[in-house]
Amino acid sequence: MEQYKQEFIEFMVDSNVLKFGEFTLKSGRKSPFFMNAGSYVTGSQLCRLGEYYAKAIHDCYGDDFDVLFGPAYKGIPLSVATTIAFHNLYGKEIRYCSNRKEVKDHGDTGILLGSPIQDGDRVVIIEDVTTSGKSIEETFPIIQAQGKVEIVGLMVSLNRMEKGKGAKSALAEIEELYGFKTGAIVTMQEVVEHLYNRPYQGKIYIDDTLKAAIDEYYQIYGTK
Repeated sequence: MEQYKQEFIEFMVDSNVLKFGEFTLKSGRKSPFFMNAGSYVTGSQLCRLGEYYAKAIHDCYGDDFDVLFGPAYKGIPLSVATTIAFHNLYGKEIRYCSNRKEVKDHGDTGILLGSPIQDGDRVVIIEDVTTSGKSIEETFPIIQAQGKVEIVGLMVSLNRMEKGKGAKSALAEIEELYGFKTGAIVTMQEVVEHLYNRPYQGKIYIDDTLKAAIDEYYQIYGTK
């Protein structure tokens, strides 16, 4: 596992973004782990988060794209932080763009924030985590409506590696439905691999009991 992936797992724990215990998800599933990207709230956290996203995007898609699109609302700070980090790390000027939930009809009008998307643009979409693909369902037509645009791929922070609407994972369903690649900074398998019975900051976050609960969860909701 790459060093930045290991650091990112520990960063999620330090930032209280990745939690372990018993959680009820929006889907109604009872999960032994939960991720909330809304807990990244400080300048230093957003700076580091942008760097991890930039490294993962560069690893997965290189730098041959023009726009980083972050769906409202959580995708807005993600896209801004990552465009800054991408410039600092790789010297490439990437434009950021996000959508509004409601179309603005005065001043800076329209559905988009940040850079306009133009014919010929290559776009990478950035999100926190995808469990159902609903946000892509909403934003895909918005991006496509801007012109002859190529969506290069989607990058999320954590691949939960569980079933979406059907038998496949949400990311696999997105690839199949929309025809572009998907990636994640880390997968839940990598999280377990890094933290299982390994002390971090003097604490074992995934012990035998929690590992058994995670395994049981994936027996029901996991994908091959």
